[in-house]
Amino acid sequence: MAIIVGPSGIPPSTWGLALFVLAVSYYALSLASWHRRSRGRPLPPGPKSLPFIGNLSHMRKAAPWRAHQELCQKYGDFVYVPVMGQSIVILGSPRVLSDLLEKRSAVTSDKPHSALIPLAGQDGNFSLMGYGPWWRRHRRAFWQHFFPAASEGYRPIQRKSTQVLLRKLLDDPTQLVDHIRYTFTSAIVKILYGLDVAEKNDKYIAMMARALEGGEAFVPGKYYVEFLPFLRHIPAWVPGAGFQKDFARWRHAAEWVRSTMVEKTKEGMADGRTSQSVVAQLIASLDEVDPHSSAEELEVVKNVALTSYEGGADTTYSTLQTFFVAMVLHPEVQKKAQAELDAVVGPNRLPDHSDQPDLPYMNALIKEALRWAPALPFSIPHRTIEDMEYDGYFIPAGTILIPNTWACLHDPEVYPDPERFMPERFLKDDKLDLDVCDPGRFAFGYGRRVCPGRHFADASLFINLAMILHVFNITAPLDTDGKEIPMRLKMTDSIVSFPEDCRCTIKARSARARQLILADAPRADTQG
Repeated sequence: MAIIVGPSGIPPSTWGLALFVLAVSYYALSLASWHRRSRGRPLPPGPKSLPFIGNLSHMRKAAPWRAHQELCQKYGDFVYVPVMGQSIVILGSPRVLSDLLEKRSAVTSDKPHSALIPLAGQDGNFSLMGYGPWWRRHRRAFWQHFFPAASEGYRPIQRKSTQVLLRKLLDDPTQLVDHIRYTFTSAIVKILYGLDVAEKNDKYIAMMARALEGGEAFVPGKYYVEFLPFLRHIPAWVPGAGFQKDFARWRHAAEWVRSTMVEKTKEGMADGRTSQSVVAQLIASLDEVDPHSSAEELEVVKNVALTSYEGGADTTYSTLQTFFVAMVLHPEVQKKAQAELDAVVGPNRLPDHSDQPDLPYMNALIKEALRWAPALPFSIPHRTIEDMEYDGYFIPAGTILIPNTWACLHDPEVYPDPERFMPERFLKDDKLDLDVCDPGRFAFGYGRRVCPGRHFADASLFINLAMILHVFNITAPLDTDGKEIPMRLKMTDSIVSFPEDCRCTIKARSARARQLILADAPRADTQG
């Protein structure tokens, strides 16, 4: 009887046995290597995961902050949820956040190396950069213009832009979201680039808004290219590759903002129009002797400006929109804040930054706005740069750490009745209660990656909220028959979370309030 042999004269059964032995050997070596790395310690607890895709279905759940919180309630303060070969750990308590992101920040301050970052044109955004010298150069350049004392110098511009917002709300309160976007953009463009924006159809605002749309790319699980980076090479004309058109549009907008805006500033420096801006001051410090160094530093300038805008824009937009929803749902809070403003500021002027120390209820309201519906429910995830052990568990190098900021700000043991908007939780004897955990500890990031622009953001929120409440009443939206439309808070599932509906009725509190809004109300230039 003939014996069937393979191409090399070896029977198939022998080939099969050899392959089996190789597979077993490879598995044994991998197991031994893993055992050496982990020293026998288990991975953190978590739900069962499917082969290859892992816990992808969990990461795509609606209201993921609640889904993550439920996992932590079941498995513990930190939970392992791998997705398509990527190790992910959800951090669900202040203790774990402090231990891993602050006390061990030397190894947890990196950011995920995602294919989405360059695809969306965000490789210049230093809040997404890996931890290292290049990131430190950007943060240092940013900090010198946004540390507390420097931020105070921008208050006149913040105040002016808020006065424009008041007039816009008086003229057409139905365009609330557009007015909020214009207000922040006009202020930050003036501060960063020294440029004025037009009130309508402004090209700067249009392109900057498009660049911000790129944040949609970072919705966990929305684009499979996040987990399968090779998909980025698929041409847009291939069926199912329509995502390439989204990314191309976002890349173009981000690069336009990054480069063109800086060029506009350089043009304005010739006659002094933009010479006081952040970008102009950074350009003035470039090393003209060394062309290579100067070119590198110019890239830093472009990146810092882009990050300064993107880092504050969406979060400020979100918190301001949330504030209007809160005022509709909790009119008693609005009345208390207005009573305090009436007593301290009086009817003959608008609030100013200098009034802030004398307005404890307003300060508590701002803290509650940050806590109630955080704009960044997960902050920006971190990444470990080396293997580590925590609470007896093994966390491999390259693990993505997702801090559940929302869960920490809705912990009923720290903030009783957390779903309720209640500024009083931060007060004691009509003063701020320093014993209550400040939401800013969570809302502005963690460890070495904490937001360096928080002082600017705090000042912006205060002047906007104080001025708005001083001159406007905010009530429920009305239908065509004049009946109130029921409202509830529902946030989007995007990485920067917004209220899905912030409609409301906005009216001047009195004839005197209307006069305050219109008296010397600034108007933006009509360029664009």
